[in-house]
This record gives sequence, C-alpha cells and structure tokens, in this order.
Amino acid sequence: MDVTDLRVALFTGNYNYVRDGANQALNRLVGYLLAQGASARIYSPRTDTPAFPSVGKVVGVPALPLPGRAEYRAPLLIPPRVKRDIREFAPTIFHVASPEILGHRAVTLARRMNLPVVASVHTRFETYPRYYGLTFLEPVIEAGLRRFYRRCDAIFAPSESMAQVLREQRMSYDIGIWSRGVDRTVFAPERRDLEWRRGLGIGDDEVAIGFVGRLVMEKGLDVFADAIDELARRGVRHRVLVIGEGPARGWFERRLPDAVFAGFQRGGDLGRAVASADMLFNPSVTETFGNVTLEAMSVGLPVVAARATGSQSLVSEGVTGRLVRPGAIGAFADALQRYCQDAEARAAAGDAGRTASARYGWDQVNQVLVDGYMRIARQRAHGGVGAPRMGPRR
Repeated sequence: MDVTDLRVALFTGNYNYVRDGANQALNRLVGYLLAQGASARIYSPRTDTPAFPSVGKVVGVPALPLPGRAEYRAPLLIPPRVKRDIREFAPTIFHVASPEILGHRAVTLARRMNLPVVASVHTRFETYPRYYGLTFLEPVIEAGLRRFYRRCDAIFAPSESMAQVLREQRMSYDIGIWSRGVDRTVFAPERRDLEWRRGLGIGDDEVAIGFVGRLVMEKGLDVFADAIDELARRGVRHRVLVIGEGPARGWFERRLPDAVFAGFQRGGDLGRAVASADMLFNPSVTETFGNVTLEAMSVGLPVVAARATGSQSLVSEGVTGRLVRPGAIGAFADALQRYCQDAEARAAAGDAGRTASARYGWDQVNQVLVDGYMRIARQRAHGGVGAPRMGPRR
C-alpha cells in the first residue's frame, strides 16, 4: 500500500471554529496528507465565524452549543446526507479525534463498512471534573473512554508519558505515538521584542512569568494564581504575562489584578508574545502533550510545569526546566523564584530547551502517523478484524 492509496475520513468535534492545540495539529496533519498525495475529508461541526481557515474539505455535521461552554459545539449524529458523502468519498481508514457522540457514531459506521478506525488522544477528559467540583465523575468518564477506545483498531497518544497512562488504564492493546511539532520560524528567540513588552507596561529589567493558552479552569488557573501569590508573599520581584483568551478570563483578572493580559495572539504575534516572556509556568495536568511547553522551549524559555502527562516527555528536570508535583504550591513557587532571581539559570535552561525542541518537526511527526495508518490498513487487508476485546480487569 502506498500513501497515495490512503483516503482518510477524519471525524472531530472541533476542526476550526475555536482555535486550540488539538485542531491546529489536525489541520497540519490534513495539509501533510494532501501534500503527500493522499486524500482526506473532514466531518465536523461548522460555523459562519471560524477561528481560522480550515485545511481540506469540511463536511458539516449537526451540533448544539455545549452546556456551560457555549463556545464549543456538541455534534449529535451522522445524518443520511453525511453518510452518503462518506460512502461516495470511499475512505480506506477512519480517524476519530474526539470521544463524543460523533466519534462513537463514526466508529460504529466504520465497523459496519468493515474499515479500520484509529483514534487520536488530545486531552485528558477524565481529569476535567476535578476543576468543577465533580471529582466523583472521573471513574465514570474513564470507563466511557475505555469503551470507546477499545472499539478502535489502534489509538495514538501524543507523548510516551500519555501512552503509558493509557496502557495503565487498559484503553487498548495497540497504542502508538503521534507527537506534535513546532514551527521554528514562528517560535524563535529572535522574536523577542522588548518594545512590545514596554507597550504592555513590562520593564526591561522585570522578569515576566508567562501563561499561554485558553483561559479555562482545567488549565490549572487556580494553581497558577496560588503560586504567584506565594511569590508575592516572599517578596520575589516579577510580572505575570497572560497570553490567551477564554471564558475564565474575568475570574483570572480578578484573581491576579497586577497581571498583564495580552489577549489572544496568533502566528507571528504569538511567537513574539511567547518569546517576550522570561519563563513559562504551566501547572495544567489535562494536556496529553503540551504544545505551549514545546513552543516555549523553542524560543528559549525555561519551563516550570506540573509533573504530568505531556510535560514529563518534554521537560528534562533540572535541565530545560523544573517538574513539580501537581498542586504543590510551595514547590512551584520555589522553582519560579529560582528562575526569577538567577539569570544564568534562566539562560542555561532556555538554551537547553531550544536544543531539545529541534527534534520536533511537523513533517517527521505526521509521517509517523501516516505510517501507522498504512500499517493498520494492511493488517485489515490481510485478515485483521479490528480491535480485540480486552479481558476483565483483574
């Protein structure tokens, strides 16, 4: 089988109507597939006001605003007109990118069509309830995810640390790695702009602690704020630079009234904003990879992150930054304090991160997934019958 024989039907709850790391990766994947001569078609909710232009042909599916998070849309089903389009497209493999109703329906359709189906893992959905006082739901969500992933021929995690979590949760027998890349023309140390910082009121001699990402509680905003409070109690001089937008911005602004909020940035502006910070603080435990961590490393920033999936595969403890037990406010403050007060340590960790980030090119990581597609398609062509059932937990 050759790459030009691939016809990938991609199903996702968000391809371009809200910008996030997951759909940025999916758009880059589709662009790579098309450039290699493969075919791809995307089935996803659509909007008249997309966050960015999409790559490839997108076929809309019905969806409703997600309760409590209206910026996202919950796809409901695969209607007959979309099923006709899928059959006319004649895919050789299904790729499901989110385990909601659309993903479940796509897996069912793939099995009816006797086609292989893979799933990519983009976030740790089972951890979300803890940020909304619903921790008791985590086992229920994990069980639902296990049922979904076990129906797929294979699943792909973005990091080895996340793959290990999936193995421990017994999500699948076949777990591969589809990592993430970084555009080093956008995320480069040369993008640092002191004039831009001055325009935000950040002095040249002030150490800017950066937060980069959507402003939602599951990104660990409470832990971030508590650690910053601890720095203030210690009298450690610093500034907080928040890069991003989201529904929790008002809460975050009230919680950190002295922080500078740069708002949503994209492209070269995002590269400039990240490079203009002095370190990245990423306390989140929900990421499966951590695109912002890699981007910060690429511009030469030290990273202080939670010891969690994604970050563990990117940050080398004591070399490119510090890994701290999730929620350990004092330890986070210790790590931040060191980088705030030791310019040589900041520079050394930043240089090491820049070197480490060179391993992550988009073409290389996307080719790994394409190779996985072809392996799974060949297995099915030679008599494979899809994912085996896994035995009961012992």
